[in-house]
Amino acid sequence: MTPEDILPTYETVAVGFARSRNKSLFERRWLDRMLARTPPPRRVLDLGCGSGNPIARYLLERRAKVTGVDGAAAMVDLFAQTVPEAEAIHADMRGLDLQRDFDAILAWNSFFHLNPGDQRAMFPVFAAHASENAALMFTSGPSAGEVMGTVEGQSVYHASLDPEEYRSLLAENGFDVLDFVPEDPDCNGHTVWLARFVQLEH
Repeated sequence: MTPEDILPTYETVAVGFARSRNKSLFERRWLDRMLARTPPPRRVLDLGCGSGNPIARYLLERRAKVTGVDGAAAMVDLFAQTVPEAEAIHADMRGLDLQRDFDAILAWNSFFHLNPGDQRAMFPVFAAHASENAALMFTSGPSAGEVMGTVEGQSVYHASLDPEEYRSLLAENGFDVLDFVPEDPDCNGHTVWLARFVQLEH
């Protein structure tokens, strides 16, 4: 299993993943912090949006205008069905260029499926889609490494850079780190980054 197998795997398991995905909204506290950065209506770019339930659905309830992007067409179809009021785009986040910016950019449990080189290349993509003072939130691993996980019985790849490298990449691309919590016990053990875009020049 390699990083290039991620999208075909999610294409195959989309329905099962959407059915079994934890919908308790344990992410709520972090999502609220991200949304608190700007007043509604907030434009949110959800990278690796999956089926849209529960995260995009919650964002819409909080008066956000959501654009969901996923590289698996089956996930985009489910997203469009689950949250028809949101914009759904079938595209690989790597090299994404929507020619517009957003008040918040979210890559929750998606960005970490990319290999280390592709993760590094995502930071200019984040910056290119960030409005002034935009929030950026993503999940990673707590330390550098590559691990295999499973989704619906299929192996899936995960990678993380060292936290100090994430800090450097954020700074180099115009982001200030607001918070970093490794393996947050109040968020099902997720390692979460929250940053703010401070550099206007793309």
